[in-house]
Amino acid sequence: MAEILCDKLKEECGIFGIFGHDEASTLTQLGLFAIQHRGQEACGIVSADGPDLIQQRGVGLIADVLNPTVLQKLPGRAAIGHTRYSTAGRNTIKEVQPFSVSCQHGRIAVCHNGNLPFAEERRRELESTGAIFSSTSDTETILHDIARTPARDVIEAITKVLRKTEGAFSLLFLTPWALIAVRDPRGFRPLVMGKYSGAYCFASETCSFDLIDAEYIREVEPGEMIVIDEKGIHSSKPFEQTRPAVCAFEHVYFSRPDSIIFGRSVNESRHKMGKRLAEEHPVEADLVVPVPDSGVAAAIGYARWSGINFRQAIIRNHYVGRTFIEPTQNIRSFGVRLKLNPIKDLISGQRIILVDDSIVRGTTSKKIVQMVRDAGAKEVHMRISCPPTTHSCYYGVDTPDREQLIAAGMSIEEIRDFIGADSLGYLSIEGMLDAIGLDPEMTCNACWSGRYPIEIPTDRAASATRK
Repeated sequence: MAEILCDKLKEECGIFGIFGHDEASTLTQLGLFAIQHRGQEACGIVSADGPDLIQQRGVGLIADVLNPTVLQKLPGRAAIGHTRYSTAGRNTIKEVQPFSVSCQHGRIAVCHNGNLPFAEERRRELESTGAIFSSTSDTETILHDIARTPARDVIEAITKVLRKTEGAFSLLFLTPWALIAVRDPRGFRPLVMGKYSGAYCFASETCSFDLIDAEYIREVEPGEMIVIDEKGIHSSKPFEQTRPAVCAFEHVYFSRPDSIIFGRSVNESRHKMGKRLAEEHPVEADLVVPVPDSGVAAAIGYARWSGINFRQAIIRNHYVGRTFIEPTQNIRSFGVRLKLNPIKDLISGQRIILVDDSIVRGTTSKKIVQMVRDAGAKEVHMRISCPPTTHSCYYGVDTPDREQLIAAGMSIEEIRDFIGADSLGYLSIEGMLDAIGLDPEMTCNACWSGRYPIEIPTDRAASATRK
């Protein structure tokens, strides 16, 4: 089997939860549908029904795993759900969240968006004292620590554990009596709060609220813990406060354009990125063409500012899975053509500006450029709406090792030559952050700058720094 258009960074998961509604599990399933783009390989829901937590999870898309028959097995007025993108070789039922356990603090379930860089070290420490793990997930270390922590109740145990937990985490915990939402002090990954028919809900993106017609209230603030129970809503900031480091790539690529992330419209950010890209890298051409779907908003911004006609001259097939059977004969660009196809009568004889959100390994960009040339383009100019991706991420994004990132080992001119474009322009870090409207001191841009807000574990540092 081979992967289609695998040359993209992958967000590893999305989360949704709701407390206080008779159709909690159904609303959670709908909320997850809206953020299916954040994880397409596995999903699950845990609901609270009286003193019980009921779990249903599986490998596959939400429509298949969390079908109506399954939802009928998830009664209760509270639920949390998770949709997951796995790393290679780990797409098994054991890895699928939410995780649910019973311990000295009672029944508790958790789902996690983010990554804990020191989880492997902590896992070894726990195993040396007799802990037994059922998955390879870093999230499971949090549950083990909660179960072992002396405390008056589960809220105190969660607080004590997370005060000592370094990394990126937007978490939803569910007990038989409460829903707890927590965001790490740097706020790497998004988490928003809403209200639906008297029930409070939480999600990775606001588009989940739009789907169920919930009211968007606000972001869960960095370092905030919100507890929802029958007595109401309780907010606190129990962690040591530090400078935020929100992930700028949420606006570049991960989030849906119809979401509000970090208080700003993703669609507006991408339009402004395209405008800045046109300002920084103008070129004479006939058409601005997006690489669908992630390049569309930036391409519109580029076209509007430059005055060059915008055309969706590459069509995407949305009904293709992640993998396909490699043909025995050598068919050039088979994988790309299965998902993308040019409109030749728009492209033939034209000077084309291709707009995409990023270049990771460069292999897919090379095939797309060649595909457009084969369709008759006179010139092909590639424009990228973020800076060169030169470093791996350790805060919840599945990124290749640094030696696989083309910009880590090649100059922009060398990349241009590799992908076969007539010119290549990347948006500057300053231009990108200005377009998003985020304070550079409050964002994480490590994948472009190499400046990590949290120390990288020693066993990963060599990979992060070597060329």
